Amino acid sequence: MILSLLFWSAVAIIATGILWKGSDWLEHSSEGLSTYYELPDIVQGALVVAIGSSFPELATVVISTILHGEFDLGVAAIVGSAIFNILVIPAAAALVTKDPLESNRDLVYKEAQFYIISVAVLIITFSFAAIFNPVEATDGKGVILGEMDRLLALLPLVLYGFYIFIQYQDTMDYVPERDSSTINPLKEWGLLIASLAVILIGVELLVRSAIEFGNILGTPSFLWGISVVAAGTSIPDAFVSIKKARKGDAITSIANVLGSNIFDLLVCIPIGVLIAGTTVINFSVAAPLMGALTLGTLLLFSFMRTNMILGRWESAGLLIGYFLFLLWMGLENFNVIDSIPSLPA
Repeated sequence: MILSLLFWSAVAIIATGILWKGSDWLEHSSEGLSTYYELPDIVQGALVVAIGSSFPELATVVISTILHGEFDLGVAAIVGSAIFNILVIPAAAALVTKDPLESNRDLVYKEAQFYIISVAVLIITFSFAAIFNPVEATDGKGVILGEMDRLLALLPLVLYGFYIFIQYQDTMDYVPERDSSTINPLKEWGLLIASLAVILIGVELLVRSAIEFGNILGTPSFLWGISVVAAGTSIPDAFVSIKKARKGDAITSIANVLGSNIFDLLVCIPIGVLIAGTTVINFSVAAPLMGALTLGTLLLFSFMRTNMILGRWESAGLLIGYFLFLLWMGLENFNVIDSIPSLPA
C-alpha cells in the first residue's frame, strides 16, 4: 500500500511538472498570437489565454468521462479548480509582486459581473435538471437528483457565445501599442498545439493518479478531484497569471482568472454532458459547492474593489479562505462532519 501511494504520488508530481512545461509554451504562444491579432490586454487575458490555460480542465472532464467513466470526478475538478482560481491564484500573483495587484473598473464591473451571471446560469441549469428531469434517490436521504441532458447543456454554451460577442466588441476600437511584424503566426499556432498535447498527457496522468489514490485509500474520487486534480489542472492558470503580474500586467493576470472560470463553468461541464449524452446531477451537492464558489467570488471582488488593488493582507485572507474550503471538504469526505449529507464518502 505504501509503495503504491509513493508510486502514484510520484506520477502526480511528474504530471504536475508536465502541466507546468505545457503551460509555459501555452503562455508564450498565447501572448504572441494576441499581439499578432491586435487584441486588448483584457480580451487577451479573458479569452485567448483563459481558454488555453483552461484546456486542462476541459481535458479532465473529457478524459474522466470517456476513458474512466468518472464524470463526477471531472465536475469535482472543475468546481475545485474554479475555487482554486478565485482564491489562490490572485493571492499568489499579488504576493510575488512588489506592489499591490491593481484592478480596474472593466474587471470589477464587466468581467466580474459576467462571472457572477455564469455561476447563476449554471445553478439554474442544474435546477432545471432537478425540476424537469427528476431522478428518484435510492438511499432515502432526501437527495435531490436530476438528469442533465444535451438540451440543458446548451444553455450555458449559448451564454458563453454571448460572452465571446462582448469580448469581440472590445476589440473594435482598440489601437495596438505593440509591433506584431516580427511574429510568425504559424510558429505560434504550432507551439500552441504542441502545448495542448503536452497538457493532455499531464492531465491523463493526474486523473489516473487521483483514481488510484481513491482506490488505495478507500476514499471517493470526488475528494481527489476537488483537491489534487483541481490544483494540478489550475497550474497553467497560476503560471500565466503570476508571470503576467511579475511583468506588471495586472489586468491580464486577473482577467485570465475570471475568463478561465467562465470557460470552466459555461463550457467544460456542458461539454462533458454532450459527450456522455445524459448524466445525473446531485443538486444536493452541487448547490452547496456553488454556494462556496459564490462566497469566494464575492470575497475576491470585494477585495479588488477596495481602492482598486489587491494587497498582501487581502491575499492572505484569500489563502485562508481556500484552506478552510479544503478543510471542510476533507472533514465531509471522512465523515467527521455531515453538513452535506449526500456528499460522496
